[in-house]
Amino acid sequence: MTIDRVVMAFAGIVILASVILSQLHSVDWLWLTAFVGVNILQSAFTGFCPLANILKKMGVKPGQAFS
Repeated sequence: MTIDRVVMAFAGIVILASVILSQLHSVDWLWLTAFVGVNILQSAFTGFCPLANILKKMGVKPGQAFS
C-alpha cells in the first residue's frame, strides 16, 4: 500500500468516526471532520501532509501524490 492510499484511508476512517461520534455524543466532534477536510484541501494545493511525512519516515512506499 502506498502513502497516498494510507493517507486517504486514514482520512476516511477519521471522518466516519467523527461523524458517528457526533451522532452518539456531541456535535463538537464535527470540528474533527472539518479539520481533516481542511488538511486534505491544503495538501492538495501545497503538497504538505503531516501524515505523509510520518509514513515516509516509517518507510512506506511513496505514491504519485506524496513522493
